[in-house]
Amino acid sequence: MFQETTSPSNFPFSLKSKGPWDYQRTCRMDTEHRQSVLHVVGTSLKANLNRTAPPNSRFFSVKCTPSVQYIINPPPQEESHLSPVPLNGNSALSFSMKHASESENDNKLSVCYYGKDKELLGRAVMYLTAIEISLDVDADRDGIVEKNNPNKKSWKWGPNGHGAILLVNCDSESTYNKMPDTTKNRISKVSDLKDMSLMVLRTKGPAKLPEGYKLTMHISQGDAENVRVFRPKSPEVATNFLDKVFSNFVQDYPLVLSQENLSKEVPYLGGLADMNFYVEGLRFPDMNFDGLVTINLSLLEPISEGLPETPIFTDKVVFRVAPWIMTPNTLDPVEVFVCSMRDNVQFLKGMKSLISKNNLKLKVCYEYQNRGDRWMQDELEFGYIDSPHHQFPVVLDSPRDGKLKDFPYENLLGPDFGYVTRLAYNENVSSLDSFGNLEVSPPVTVNGKEYPLGRIIIGVAFPTAIKGRNMTKVVQDFLRAQKVQEPIALFSDWLYVGHVDEFMTFVPSPDRKGFRLLLASPDAGYKLFRGLYNDGHGQAKLFEGLKGQKPVTVEEILGDKHLQAENNYVQSCIDWNRDVLKRELGLDDDDIIDLPILFKMVVAKDEFRAVAYYPDMVNMIVLGKNLGIPKPFGPQVNGCCALEAEMCSLMEGLGLKCMFIDDFASYHQLLGEVHCGSNVRRKPFDFKWWNLKL
Repeated sequence: MFQETTSPSNFPFSLKSKGPWDYQRTCRMDTEHRQSVLHVVGTSLKANLNRTAPPNSRFFSVKCTPSVQYIINPPPQEESHLSPVPLNGNSALSFSMKHASESENDNKLSVCYYGKDKELLGRAVMYLTAIEISLDVDADRDGIVEKNNPNKKSWKWGPNGHGAILLVNCDSESTYNKMPDTTKNRISKVSDLKDMSLMVLRTKGPAKLPEGYKLTMHISQGDAENVRVFRPKSPEVATNFLDKVFSNFVQDYPLVLSQENLSKEVPYLGGLADMNFYVEGLRFPDMNFDGLVTINLSLLEPISEGLPETPIFTDKVVFRVAPWIMTPNTLDPVEVFVCSMRDNVQFLKGMKSLISKNNLKLKVCYEYQNRGDRWMQDELEFGYIDSPHHQFPVVLDSPRDGKLKDFPYENLLGPDFGYVTRLAYNENVSSLDSFGNLEVSPPVTVNGKEYPLGRIIIGVAFPTAIKGRNMTKVVQDFLRAQKVQEPIALFSDWLYVGHVDEFMTFVPSPDRKGFRLLLASPDAGYKLFRGLYNDGHGQAKLFEGLKGQKPVTVEEILGDKHLQAENNYVQSCIDWNRDVLKRELGLDDDDIIDLPILFKMVVAKDEFRAVAYYPDMVNMIVLGKNLGIPKPFGPQVNGCCALEAEMCSLMEGLGLKCMFIDDFASYHQLLGEVHCGSNVRRKPFDFKWWNLKL
C-alpha cells in the first residue's frame, strides 16, 4: 500500500534552488482519469493546477508517497500545509523523485480540489515510475567514461577544458583487400573497437519500461556523414549457431546510427544496467565541418494509439573529431622511407650508413612499387591522430598523384596505420601540391601565444602574382581546419619546383628555443667564396671529378655578374620569407642560421625561376643529432670541400653531426635533393592537442 504524506518535509526547496527544478517538463493533472507517468530522476514535472481544475474550484491540497518531493508556486502563506491552499490562475505544482523505482507505478501523487466551502470537487491521481537515464562519454578526457559528467554536452579547449574526443577510423583492420575502415558500415574485427570512442547508456529502474515508452538514439542529418555508432548485440539475441561461429565479427556489433539510420530504438535493459556503444569518426575537420558531433538520446512517451510518440526527456553528448597532426624535425625518428632506383645506389648507400647511426629501420620502396617515381617526400606526409584512449600514425596522401600514388594506400594503410587524402576535383594540381612544399615548425611562442604543436608551413605564389602557382585550396582548407598547427604561407613560387624545403628547414639545438631555422643564403655563399678568393683560393674548383660536369672555379663564380644578379633576386625572395618566419614564429636573428647556397635561374613557361646551382644543403634529412646533407661538391681547399667544412662548423656548434650523401646524379640533376627523396615517420608529441589554448 502507498503511504501518502503531506508533511512539511516535502517543502525543503525554494524556487531558486538548483538541481532537478532546472529541467522541468510540463504535464497535466486529470481528475477524470487515473494517470501513469514515467519520470526521469534529475528532472522535475510541473503542472498548472488551475488549468484542469473542476469548475468553481477555490482550494487544493497535495498528498504524495514519501519518495516524491514537491514545491507549490506561489508558496502557501499558512505555516501548516495540512489545510487546503487557495487556488489561483498561477497555482503550479513542481514535483520529482529522488531515486529510481523498483517496480512500475510504485509511487503516487494526488491533488484534491475544493469549492468555496472547502467541499471536495475532484481528485487527480498520478502514479509515478522513476528511472535514471544518462548517456555518458569521457568528457574529462582521462580515459574513463564517468557517469553524467555535467560537461558532456559541450566542448572546450585547454588544460581545464572538457568534452569527449573521437578518432577518424581511417586505418584498416584487414591486411588483404584492404580499405579504410571508414568505408565499411560494419565492424570486421574486434580490434577495430579500439579505434572508436566508448559511449555508455546507463539506466536504473524497474525491469521494463511502462507499455509504449521507448528509448531512441538519434543524430542530425548534418552529423550523419561524420559519425557512426555501433553497439554489441544483446546477449539474449546472440543464441544461434552462426552467431557463435562468427563471434567477434559484424554479427556481434550491429550498426545503430549512420547516414541511412538517423534514429533508432535502443534497448532498455532494466534494473541497474550499462550498455556500451562504440562511436566511429568518419571525417576529419574541414572547411565545411568544424569537427563537432552531437549524439542524442530521447525517452519517448505514447499519447494514444495511432499517434506519434512525443519526447519527454533528451540527453546528449558532444564529441570533437581529433585533428591530423604533423611532426617536426625535432621529434625522434621512427622509420625512414626511400625509393630504390637503378641510378641511386650511391644515395642508398649513404642513407643506410646514416640511419645505422640511429639504429633505425630503412624501408625501401622498390621499383615495382614506385614505378620510376623517386620523390618519396613529395607524395606523402606523415602525421598522427590522438585521443585519451588510443593513438596511431596517419599518412596524408598528396593530390600530386605521381607514379608513387598507390604507395601510401597499398603499403602504409593497415592496422593502426591510417590514411587520408584530399582530391582536387575542380582545381589544377601543380608542383606546389607536392609535400616537399609542406613543413611544420617545432613548438613556438609568438607574442605570448603558444603553439605547442608548432605551425604548418606551406609555399604559395607571391600575393601580387597574376599567374602564380598555388597549393590547391582543398589541401589548404584541410590543413587550416585542423586548428592545432595554424598554417603560415610563404612565397615559394619563385622556385622552379616551388617547394619550401628548397630554402628552409629546422634542426634541433640544446639552447634557445630548442631548434634553429636554417635558411639558404646566396649572400652567405658569396661571402664564403670571396673569403676563399682573398685567401688565394680563387682557382679552387666546384664539381671537380664529377662525371659529365665542367668544373667551375671560385674566381669564375665571383666574376659572373649575371649569376650574381640572379642570386640577389633569390636572396630578396628568401629575405621576404625570413621576415614572415621571424614574425609568425616569434624568432630572433640568433634563431636563424644562413647556409651558403647559390641558385641559378632557368626558364619555365616563359618565366624565370630558380634552381640550386650546386646540391642544396638545406634540403637535408634530420635524424636526431645526425644530419644527412646533400654532398655539395664545392671548391677543394687543402683536400677538403670548403662548403662541407662551413656546414660542419655551423652544425657541430649545436652538437649535430653532418654526413654528406652523394645525390648529384640521381636527385640534384633532376631538381631534387636528399629531403625530396626520403621521408621520416616520427614519434608523436607528448603534448596533448586538446590541452591547446585557442
